[in-house]
Amino acid sequence: MERIDSLMKHQAYLQLMDHIAAKERGRRFCRHGLDHSLDVARIAHILNLEGSCGYARDVIYAAALLHDVGRGLLDATEPHHITSAAFARRVLPEAGFDTCETEEIAKAIFAHHEAGSEPGSLADLLFRADKLSRRCFECEMYEECYWPEDRKNHVVSY
Repeated sequence: MERIDSLMKHQAYLQLMDHIAAKERGRRFCRHGLDHSLDVARIAHILNLEGSCGYARDVIYAAALLHDVGRGLLDATEPHHITSAAFARRVLPEAGFDTCETEEIAKAIFAHHEAGSEPGSLADLLFRADKLSRRCFECEMYEECYWPEDRKNHVVSY
């Protein structure tokens, strides 16, 4: 996981995570910090193993750690899945990911906001893990949440 350690120490990554923390300090709904990203990574890794999808653990972790970083861009005019994917394309090579890995991770990040990716693809694992990571069943904002009832997690799945 040397590449993940490198990514997590990357100055631009740390800066975006700080910006997300500052933006969401008063947020009452689900947050998008490191805890969420690591939950997504761990769940996606479990889904990967259960489905025999064959992705390397550090590829999954890279996708999960970067999937929401676009939320930290102060002047972003595009949705976070677009800015997060662009950021991933910039920093992943610096962390040691090759061109094919970088592109697959960036495409998964771009697609993580909606269902419909090929089952077992990195995008599918990221999408499902992102949703499964939410602990709706214990959330104080459950009644006010904008998520439809059928998307809320009522039990621990992973």
